[in-house]
Amino acid sequence: MDSLETNETTALEQSSEITNEQVTEPVAESATEQPVAEQPAAEEPKAEVPVAEQPAAEEPKAEVPVAEQPVAEEPKAEVPVAEQPVAEEPKVEQPEAEEPEEMTEAEQQIVQQTFQTKEEVVARVREIAESDEPGDKTELNLLKQLFYKFHNAEVQEAFRAFVEAGGEEDKFMPEVDAAEPAFRAAMQTIRERRAAIQEAMEQQKQDNLKRKLEILERIQQLASTPEEANKNFDEFKSLQAEWKEIKAVPAERATELWKNYQLYVEQFYDLLKLGHELRDYDFRKNLEVKMRLIAQAEALADNPDVLQAFNQLQALHQEWKETGPVAKEIREDIWAKFKEASTVINKKHQAHFEAIKAREEENLSKKTALCEQIEAIETDGLKTFADWDAITQKIKELQAEWKTIGFAPQKMNTPIFERFRQGCDAFFEKKNTFFKNLKEELGTNLAKKKELVEKAESLMDSTDWRSTGDILINLQKQWKEIGTVPRKYSEELWKRFTAACDHFFEARQAATADVRAEEKANKEMKLDIIAQLKELASTEGENIISKVKELQQKWNEVGHVPFRDKETLYKEYRALCDKIYDAYGVSQAQRRLNNFRQNLQQRVESAGSSLSDERQRMQRAYERMLAEIKTYENNIGFLNAGSKKGNSLVEAMNKKVEKLRDELNLLVQKIKAVDEQMAD
Repeated sequence: MDSLETNETTALEQSSEITNEQVTEPVAESATEQPVAEQPAAEEPKAEVPVAEQPAAEEPKAEVPVAEQPVAEEPKAEVPVAEQPVAEEPKVEQPEAEEPEEMTEAEQQIVQQTFQTKEEVVARVREIAESDEPGDKTELNLLKQLFYKFHNAEVQEAFRAFVEAGGEEDKFMPEVDAAEPAFRAAMQTIRERRAAIQEAMEQQKQDNLKRKLEILERIQQLASTPEEANKNFDEFKSLQAEWKEIKAVPAERATELWKNYQLYVEQFYDLLKLGHELRDYDFRKNLEVKMRLIAQAEALADNPDVLQAFNQLQALHQEWKETGPVAKEIREDIWAKFKEASTVINKKHQAHFEAIKAREEENLSKKTALCEQIEAIETDGLKTFADWDAITQKIKELQAEWKTIGFAPQKMNTPIFERFRQGCDAFFEKKNTFFKNLKEELGTNLAKKKELVEKAESLMDSTDWRSTGDILINLQKQWKEIGTVPRKYSEELWKRFTAACDHFFEARQAATADVRAEEKANKEMKLDIIAQLKELASTEGENIISKVKELQQKWNEVGHVPFRDKETLYKEYRALCDKIYDAYGVSQAQRRLNNFRQNLQQRVESAGSSLSDERQRMQRAYERMLAEIKTYENNIGFLNAGSKKGNSLVEAMNKKVEKLRDELNLLVQKIKAVDEQMAD
């Protein structure tokens, strides 16, 4: 019987492997081999832009295909002896779990450790392309994954450098990878070679099928009569030898061919004469082979490597199928022993995959828990770099833990990985959005602080001490209200801003040292005036008012005092003057006028205007008062003096008019005082 062969698809990137011959359970003495399904690589979760560590992608394991079992119609033998029942072969059970890959995980790790750079990966692929070998599909898939892992890492690094240099994320364009064309060309060469090999294999299978059909037809002819069987025994043996030499045929015809071949061979032997020496010799040799196969199958029960034992059992079944029959009277007993030994191995094999299934269920539970942790992470309260970095570290820890967990069940392996990846991607997308918005805010703050720095530097040499000082103090308040700026600009801007402010205030302090001394002396003089007023307030005499006026005149002649003492001194001074005037019966209006006269020049200077400006201001106030009095008088005329409400309103308006007239008279006196001052 032909050994099973593997037919890979021409596209190396495809994720499943097609078997050329999926042998079904034959009517007699056959074993089913399991094709190994290749596992497609699952997509990795998105890399953090700019900060993110991704979990390593797992290759979801493909399900072991269960071969269809077409039952070929058994041709009826022309000779009644051929209608004997044939012992049934034990079925090699199909486990639900996957068969191991051609390359183990340990071997895959060795491959990954062997190639540390993208250039080494390209060199290996080119080496395979330049050789005559088709290349191992698992290794090629790993090399492809490694190449794009290195490639993506370079792109991410270029992206980070671009952003750190001030580039906008949306405008990032990765450079063309110089190694990628060579890598793709080598992979294409390998694909074309594998496609050619596949095409040749398919053609060879068709040729093998044609020849096996011819051999079957000839054996059937030889088994038509005892005479033909005895006469052509040597030819029959030659046909058997040729049959064994012919290998793969199309999978859909393999079972049919095997069944017919087994039937015709047994018919041929049954037609030989019972005493035929050659037939008996074949029976003995076949019995020796099958007893050896039984012993080897029984010995496999002690093999601790279940998968190795199972695979070796397949080889024993294949050899059993290729071995001819034994004597009819022991045929069923021999087959029963081989079947019993096979059943032991099959049960261990099944138990092995049931254990794998249990571990995969446990892995699914662990991975589900990690997904739930990822999905439970809240980002609404993350406002600072430290907040986001803390959660990022937690994500990295979960990703590292994910890598330590093995496969989940085949049907859930890809969905659970997609769920985990989506959770990671969702977090890093939010993080990227946060930092993008933060970058825009930092840019706005940077522009504002640059403007403040430029304003401060433009004022640093000003000698308008009071006005410029107020402006700079206001700029300092604005600086505090503006948020942070990018770290690489922060210190430089702060140094420039403080240097400009310090330059001005130090210059002002040096320039106003004499002024402060003068103000301090003025303060002492005004304190002396206040002391004299206190003494007058407690003294009786005829010249008290004249002395107060002299002190008021002297007060007005004293210059500025320190700003922080100005209001306190004046309040105390004003209170003492009012107390003295009240004690000596001077009217409030007269006191206000006297105070106005005494403080007129100081008021004008502090307002930064002239006597003429002051007179114009009072003249406008005079005209407004006249208009207001006239309005009240007109309104009084319209009121109904006979009503209670009218009388109350008229009374209130009359009081208002009277007060306005007093104010108007005082204003007239003030205007005269200004005129007198201007005349002087």
